[in-house]
Amino acid sequence: MKALNLEVWSDIACPWCYIGKRRLEAALAEFEHRDAVNVTWRSFELDPSAPAQREVDATTHLAQKYGTTHEEALAMQQRMADVAAGEGLDFTFDLSRGGNTFDAHRLLHLAAKHNLQDALKERLMRAYLTEGQAIGDPAVLAPLAHDAGLPIDEANELLETDRFATEVRDDERTAAALGIQVVPFFVVDRTYGAAGAQPAQVLLGLLREVAPAAVLEHHGDRH
Repeated sequence: MKALNLEVWSDIACPWCYIGKRRLEAALAEFEHRDAVNVTWRSFELDPSAPAQREVDATTHLAQKYGTTHEEALAMQQRMADVAAGEGLDFTFDLSRGGNTFDAHRLLHLAAKHNLQDALKERLMRAYLTEGQAIGDPAVLAPLAHDAGLPIDEANELLETDRFATEVRDDERTAAALGIQVVPFFVVDRTYGAAGAQPAQVLLGLLREVAPAAVLEHHGDRH
């Protein structure tokens, strides 16, 4: 079977994206042709205008964003934490330090060059959603990149320049062209898509639906 290219548009500062990552991993673990799937993490900023680090805590920001009370925002966070716990994730919104994710996305493009994109995506999400680290701070980002296996000198050099800024913007323009407004968003071979943190079985069904078409196309190329 020819390779399936699975692209996932998501943001580090997106709780549903971390849940979606876990559900995708569960789907891939059951997929009969896992070795034929190439996963690429694409850039998407939920709040491109966010400062490097927000002055207010995560609950206050959520309440302001949706025009709710502090108590209602806390309840929203608890519901989200409960869903995350069902996927084996520990969300600690009381520790969250929101901020701009543009530099983190640039690092993910560097990680792709080292075949470490998934490792860095995991490290960044855990840092933000579980450990309460400030992922908008270059001084925090570089050690996280190193944790994922990237050379620390390359990470520091990237953070001191605008390297991969164009690639991040290209990802975001492609998302707009594809009509992506909700993340995570899964796209297989730029043909089949699924919006939101779909259950693992839904994602598995998507992969199984695409696989026969990929087999037919592969055989067609050979004759």
